[in-house]
Amino acid sequence: MVRRLIPVALAGLLGLLGAGCSAAGARETERFGGTGPFTLVIGRDTTAYLQPLLDRWNQTHPGERATLLELPEAADEQRAQMVANLQARSDRYDVLGLDVVWTAEFAEAGWILPLERAMFPLNRFLPPVVDTAVYRGKLWAVPYTSNAGLLYYRKDLLAKEGFKPPKTWGELRTQARALHGKYGIGGYAGQFLAYEGLTVNFAEAVQSAGGQILSPDGTKVTMDVTKAKAGLDFLVDGFREGWIPPESLSFKEEESRLAFQEGRLAFARNWPHAYGPATDSSVADRFGVTRLPGPNGPGTGSLGGYNLAVSAFSKRQKSATEFIRYFTSLENQRRVLADGSFPPVWAELYDDPGLIKRFPYLPVLKQSILSARPRPASANYNQVSLVIASAVSNALTPPFTKDDSDDVASSMKGQLEEIIRAQ
Repeated sequence: MVRRLIPVALAGLLGLLGAGCSAAGARETERFGGTGPFTLVIGRDTTAYLQPLLDRWNQTHPGERATLLELPEAADEQRAQMVANLQARSDRYDVLGLDVVWTAEFAEAGWILPLERAMFPLNRFLPPVVDTAVYRGKLWAVPYTSNAGLLYYRKDLLAKEGFKPPKTWGELRTQARALHGKYGIGGYAGQFLAYEGLTVNFAEAVQSAGGQILSPDGTKVTMDVTKAKAGLDFLVDGFREGWIPPESLSFKEEESRLAFQEGRLAFARNWPHAYGPATDSSVADRFGVTRLPGPNGPGTGSLGGYNLAVSAFSKRQKSATEFIRYFTSLENQRRVLADGSFPPVWAELYDDPGLIKRFPYLPVLKQSILSARPRPASANYNQVSLVIASAVSNALTPPFTKDDSDDVASSMKGQLEEIIRAQ
């Protein structure tokens, strides 16, 4: 659900936005009406934690039974099916599990309803997580899982060489080169295939360099070419110098996870979901996690996760909204972590001694989330992501030339400006 984020081109979306916005205004007065059985539409549950939560709701709400409709695990396929349903104005979907990067698009198109902030304990959620559900000052969804990138490292190898976990790009480069040379393993890898994961890795590098890609409201391209180039150079230099292995150009989350837990990498950028499998692998008890590095200290990650929204075409909006309140309660958030291993949105759970004992990465993850930023908020996010991933992929692919980063950053900015102007 939160593990694979792959973009899809938004064919024909621009022509729909104006009509969607006006329709959304008319529907706002009708929100929260209607009760009865409803559906929760979400990516495939690979951990079997969802159905027990629905069963508990159904036991106490026999007239408002929730039915789980599972979509494919890949986010692009989830989005495609949701968009097809919503464009048809179907009432089959009631509660929508949205990737955090879809908020602006779905709100702008009039596919989801604005929610009343007072209905939810948002002040007890991690603040950056709440920001992913807000668009143009309104709350359009309620967070129920979060995510932020972490740096996985081989603590046994670092100890042998007298290294401490790297906090800067320079330290990561030095250590990755040394471990690659001495132990014959890859120094560092992230998600470098030309898809949403590469957009995330690039955004984290730019943010860590003090830059951004779009304005917070998604209406302007605010990319500083110099800072974008600094982030790009960090990645390009790794490939050019060999401490990022060339095979990682085909890595998504799963490939980088396997490479690290099979002992083929000294460092890997990945999401928290990779922690559990690593504890039952060849590197069990020999790895640690820390915050992503930056130019001069800890870097800035990108927020991931999923939010719950109410379809604007649902006929059971009151039941759907009450279910979201139930589903995102403190008790159920504890279950989301304990049974599903998904990072919760309630801040206090990250300080719970019992949970920290079971999930030792929680304190690091909390700091990573608090320092992270949402990815660029845009009604045309998928087009934005496609442009970024394609441009960065070209820069990371040999042969490398001196002016690659400058040209790529400048060209990327121009393409993004065209997309934003067309909104």
